[in-house]
Amino acid sequence: MMKVLEYPFTEASVRALTAGQTVSFSGRIFTGRDRLHRHLFDGGHSPVDFHNGVIFHCGPIVQQVNGAWKVLSAGPTTSIREEPYMARIIEKHRVRMVIGKGGMGEMTREACRRFGCVYLQAVGGAGAVLARCVEKVNGVFLLKEFGAAEALWDFQVRDFHAMVAIDTRGRSVYRKVESASRRALTTVLRESGFARHI
Repeated sequence: MMKVLEYPFTEASVRALTAGQTVSFSGRIFTGRDRLHRHLFDGGHSPVDFHNGVIFHCGPIVQQVNGAWKVLSAGPTTSIREEPYMARIIEKHRVRMVIGKGGMGEMTREACRRFGCVYLQAVGGAGAVLARCVEKVNGVFLLKEFGAAEALWDFQVRDFHAMVAIDTRGRSVYRKVESASRRALTTVLRESGFARHI
């Protein structure tokens, strides 16, 4: 059953989510990639308040049309690149949801458990589709310093869908898949006579 959430995302609403559950959320989300994460990790000033908010690992494609920003693509980028920084950012800024693709490591998983955050898996390769969820661009920060792809974009979204991949209890769908895959591989190798080689 899909869970519907509205910004701001409270700790209680996020802790009620379960790994594997699908969510639809609306409200403000903030994009961030490598340069922003390093900036925040090093103690740099945040131009927005991430408390009870979302960081979306995304380098959107945008253009100005009649003086307003239009989002052409908003696909998730690979999250594991932010693993060295994410736990500290979650703790310091009390981020409630992180969106990306491909999963994150043990430091982030533990930070999600301790501080009440979830990691959401968005659909990769569907940037144009996800861009349709962006109702408007509220603003952009650090554009001059970081460039368009690495800037902090403030999006207003409607009915953005994703799956809870790491929940606040530390449960991870990636760990489940890895465990099931290992068991299946062991079975195949055993049945084919190659088990002695593993």
